[in-house]
Amino acid sequence: MANTTMARSFLQAVSSTEEVTPPLRVVQIEGLAVLKIIKHCNEFLPALVTGQLLGLDVGSVLEVTNCFPFPIREEDEEIEADGANYQLEMMRCLREVNVDNNTVGWYQSTLLGSFQTVELIETFMNYQENIRRCVCIVYDPSRSAQGVLALKALKLTDSFMELYRNNNFIGEKLREKKLSWVDIFEEIPIKVSNSALVSAFMTELEPESPVKECDYDRLRLSTAPYMERNLEFLIDCMEDLSAEQNKFQYYYRNVSRQQAQQQAWLQKRRVENMARKAAGEEPLPEEDPANPIFKPLPEPSRVDSYLITNQISNYCNQINGVAAQSFNRLYLMKALHDD
Repeated sequence: MANTTMARSFLQAVSSTEEVTPPLRVVQIEGLAVLKIIKHCNEFLPALVTGQLLGLDVGSVLEVTNCFPFPIREEDEEIEADGANYQLEMMRCLREVNVDNNTVGWYQSTLLGSFQTVELIETFMNYQENIRRCVCIVYDPSRSAQGVLALKALKLTDSFMELYRNNNFIGEKLREKKLSWVDIFEEIPIKVSNSALVSAFMTELEPESPVKECDYDRLRLSTAPYMERNLEFLIDCMEDLSAEQNKFQYYYRNVSRQQAQQQAWLQKRRVENMARKAAGEEPLPEEDPANPIFKPLPEPSRVDSYLITNQISNYCNQINGVAAQSFNRLYLMKALHDD
């Protein structure tokens, strides 16, 4: 009896230990996988592409050791089925050559950081059905052309996934969970790692003597094309946000109109009940569920407005970063000119 009790307590302790999962702290990605992602995204510009991430989930670290591209997606169902078969075949081939074939997420390219869409959330929810923890690595070739490696690892927050899964993305639930537009995505730090052999080989490739030629392209003052595109996208987002605000204003006007109709109906019913009481008759109920004015109006979802606000913030940060770099170049050129 004692052995049975000890065995049961041991199994309970093991199960409770398995349930406790440390939070994801960092995404460790191999340098070769980074080069594959950059090569795939740059080759198909200006088209947007996606691919599969393979690796291991080890404690608080998600290791991305390999990746492969997806075929260009089409609307035809037969082509989509071929794409699914292609993924399975690729993973089978990788398993045969003893390469990590565990799916840990996907990567995708974007244009000027415009990746925060409902489609991205739906893809996350589909992945979450089969994978406990997954990430999306977003690469922006247009921003990388400005001299910054625009590589982000994103995941959905647990509180947002709970509301989105239950389709409760309304004002009352958001206030209850204290969820704002910044709580949709969580950016995970990326750590690029290389094996010792690769690091040694890259050390051998480094030139022994320093570069003597000046890189004057770094002092180029023209950032007009990149800035103009960001401003254009920002204006489009502002128009979309204005349309979302008009939608909510229309909803609240209808709610106010419905409340006024309910008050008028209740006042009329109370006067009628007073007359029935004076006549010795039973009063009528003060609520009529069959009356359409008592049916609650469906509140529009706030997902789109949250995503648009998040995207506006992203464009503003990008414009701020480019403007700061431009001012630094201007001050540097002014100092050189004075000298």
